[in-house]
Amino acid sequence: MLAAIGHALMMSFAMTWEILWALILGFGLSAIIQAVVSKEEMSRLLPDDSARTVAVACGLGAASSSCSYAAVALARSMFRKGANFMAAMAFQFASTNLVVELGILLALLMGWQFTLAEFTGGPLMIAIMVLLFKAFLTPRIVEAARQQADKGIQGRMVGHAAMDMSIHEGTIWQRMFSRQGRTAISHFFVMDWVMIWIDLGGGLLIAGALAAWVPQRFWQAFFLQGHPILSKLWGPLVGPIVAIVSFVCSIGNVPLAAVLWNGGISFGGVIAFIFADLIVLPILDIYRKYYGLKISVFLLAIFYLAMAAAALAVEFVFQILHLIPQERKAQIVEGTIRWNYTTILNIVFLALALVSVIRFFRTGGPAMMRMMNRSGHHE
Repeated sequence: MLAAIGHALMMSFAMTWEILWALILGFGLSAIIQAVVSKEEMSRLLPDDSARTVAVACGLGAASSSCSYAAVALARSMFRKGANFMAAMAFQFASTNLVVELGILLALLMGWQFTLAEFTGGPLMIAIMVLLFKAFLTPRIVEAARQQADKGIQGRMVGHAAMDMSIHEGTIWQRMFSRQGRTAISHFFVMDWVMIWIDLGGGLLIAGALAAWVPQRFWQAFFLQGHPILSKLWGPLVGPIVAIVSFVCSIGNVPLAAVLWNGGISFGGVIAFIFADLIVLPILDIYRKYYGLKISVFLLAIFYLAMAAAALAVEFVFQILHLIPQERKAQIVEGTIRWNYTTILNIVFLALALVSVIRFFRTGGPAMMRMMNRSGHHE
């Protein structure tokens, strides 16, 4: 028993070491973007459900944090400040599926084809969601959602959604390299790690356990690998369901996606699994608090259909274009930690992260974090 647990922990540690530099790079780029984009401006830019507004919502989402909980909290905050409900939902989809750190991690662990599929399927998924909303979303549903949202019931990362440390003056380069800009970047960097570490750590632990304990033949049978046509249809349908019950969201589901891909899930199934970070059980409960039980069920149905349909489309388009990898060799672990490019990059980026952490503590970061948490409790 102890040997099995130790094996799973070693697998999780090896996965963490393999992706560490990419995570630091991704969160660093995300922090820079957040430091120059105002959250207040986001709400004003999303007044309706036009195609232009939805496109703006996607751009703003891609420029924000990748934390699923923060995206959901910020979407509600924007909705309460006057943003269109559909546009707010498009924002939170883009915030978790079109962010740079997700693309970097997918390319590193699974290959550039998965990154391309994510950034191709993400906008398609949002477009399908918009069409479904236009068909089924009524003013009565929106009003019920607004009444529940205006109650201000606390959810995870509400405080983060309420805080805005972005710099508004000067060019982008001046904002980035000013003293205030460097401080804001360090705060966003550390706070994003604080937000995501539970989901990321949970994802790595689950992925390590599955890689160590679950035999390949189980996954191959579950994902119908022996039936080429059925598996392509089954993967996008079952991928979100696996995500729902795994409890892992944000970019923490990428290591688990690598395990599922090696296990036999279809290409489209991987994409649907990654898309589904916004319908895991804890977030469904947050929807219930934010918008009410009936609307949370409505959102689950709309989101699931959009995710499965977009992933299925990606499956067939990429097959036609011969872009689906023929070998299932996602980079899950190195046998041992070696002196190679991964180790060198980890050392370099850990040093850069340390600089940000030191600045965070020297510029009132802990006090800011306590204030952020209080703003969530007293919203």
